[in-house]
Amino acid sequence: MAVSVRFRLTDKAIKKSLDALSVQSDEIASALTAVGYPSSRRREHSFESLARIVVGQQLSTKAAATISHRTVNALGGEWRPEAVLSAASETLRAAGLSQQKAGYLQSLADAVLSGSLSLDVLAQQSDQEVEAAITAIRGFGRWSAHMYMMFALGRPDIWPSGDLAVRVGFGRIMGWPDRPTERTVIIEGAAFAPHRSALALLCWHYYTEARL
Repeated sequence: MAVSVRFRLTDKAIKKSLDALSVQSDEIASALTAVGYPSSRRREHSFESLARIVVGQQLSTKAAATISHRTVNALGGEWRPEAVLSAASETLRAAGLSQQKAGYLQSLADAVLSGSLSLDVLAQQSDQEVEAAITAIRGFGRWSAHMYMMFALGRPDIWPSGDLAVRVGFGRIMGWPDRPTERTVIIEGAAFAPHRSALALLCWHYYTEARL
């Protein structure tokens, strides 16, 4: 079940943020000229979106979609925490989940059903509080929290510095000869607050679309 949320990372907001950053940075202006504006990638604020994030960890988009499809079919056609907890581990493994990810999915379901993770509360919390709540669940790190805050909650100033494509894309946009470390991306990216979610989207877009 999806929960209502004020989603602020719309196409219009992304364009407005990147226009502001292009005035601030010639490198960002050049990147926009080269590849254009990225699109919003909205997901529902729901158990399903959190579940799909953990299923997709360290997988290609295609592989993640395949395993997600098999998993939801094994759960009866719907992502529900009750179905996850009632499913045998062998059922989840047969759908393509590793034993570790099956455990992570069960931990998520338990957190939602027990109330230790409330989607209603999550929608009202600050970025820092949301990150703390999500990373408290076994198997969910900062990357998972950042993906959820950007794509399900639409938070405008999330900077997923741990994402490899963001780091590579950011380095290419800035014209750096070597791939930047996460620490460098954190430090240099701070100058682009409060528009870092839009910048992250541009980094992904540039990573996949720009000619080298």
